[in-house]
Amino acid sequence: MPHRRAVIAMLLALAASPALATSEHQYGKNEYAIILGGKAPNGKLSVAAHGGGESGSDGFRIYLMAEPAHRKLMTLDDINDDNILDSAPDAFHAAWSADSRDVAVSFRSERHIVTLNIYSVDGARAKLLDGPDLFRDVTGRTVDRVNDADMRTSVPDFAWAAPRRFHLTDFRVFTADDTALADKLGPLGKASKRDGGGNTIQFSAQADGEILPNGRIRMGKPIPGKFEDLP
Repeated sequence: MPHRRAVIAMLLALAASPALATSEHQYGKNEYAIILGGKAPNGKLSVAAHGGGESGSDGFRIYLMAEPAHRKLMTLDDINDDNILDSAPDAFHAAWSADSRDVAVSFRSERHIVTLNIYSVDGARAKLLDGPDLFRDVTGRTVDRVNDADMRTSVPDFAWAAPRRFHLTDFRVFTADDTALADKLGPLGKASKRDGGGNTIQFSAQADGEILPNGRIRMGKPIPGKFEDLP
């Protein structure tokens, strides 16, 4: 996965230029393009993108592929033309575990919102897991692009530590009239005044996680992550 600071820099650059707001690709009829990091370590699997239309977003899907034949095995759940912003294969990032049994896929669902999906792979099948959410663990509520317009940025940073074990950083930026959210977050939150009124609230937490044999994810206790010097 790309480092969080690099992702934030990319998001700010895209936000500043409407011409770069999306990354698109016009796919050929039988073109299933492997996404960044999409080749599994065992050489037998990959993750590839395909879509239709001039922008490549019509009927867009991400596929688990058999290699080296580059044959479709199945579509990955929860990545489609309803929840993606980009369609180019290099706008999607995969991180395979060393044993090729699990893969994390990240992509933009909004200009400043990055979604992280984790799949358990068993042969020709990939199962979407109930992914980690450090903000939910801390506050007791789930926030996404649909149910909270005050979340302006969300960038997870995911890295495998060992097969079935990983490290996750959850970084988010909210706007708020007061600092109540930052007060609730304690050392995981940082408030700053916004030009024109109101507050910017950063949430930055990190924790180690483990995928259990039953497919559930167990997270350790979140500790503070790094905060950004935001304009």
